[in-house]
Formats: sequence, C-alpha cells, structure tokens
Amino acid sequence: MFFPNTMGLVVLGIALLFLVVWFFQWLWNTTMPQVFNLKEITFWQAFRLILIAGILFGGAHFK
Repeated sequence: MFFPNTMGLVVLGIALLFLVVWFFQWLWNTTMPQVFNLKEITFWQAFRLILIAGILFGGAHFK
C-alpha cells in the first residue's frame, strides 16, 4: 500500500527521470553534432540511450 509520502517520491522520481533525459538530449545536441558530425537526437532516443547505459554499466542495483 502506498503512503502519501511514497506517492510524492514516485512523482518526484519520474519528474527527475524526465529532467535527466532532457538534460542528456540537450548535451548531446549541443556537443556531438559539432564535434563528431553526428545527427541530433529526439527525447525518446535520449531516453533509450540512458536505459542502455544503465543496463551496460549497472546504474541500478536492486536487492
């Protein structure tokens, strides 16, 4: 059962995830096309790249 504080943490976690994805997309689109001549990416492409990096580098540890 969710407690009121737990629901707030879930909403905060989701908002933080979207902020991190937006920041990653912004960093990519301002740096990578100029340095390596790559294309700009969309928000959902940035989201998938963060998921892949988390899987590859063990970003989340569940017990």
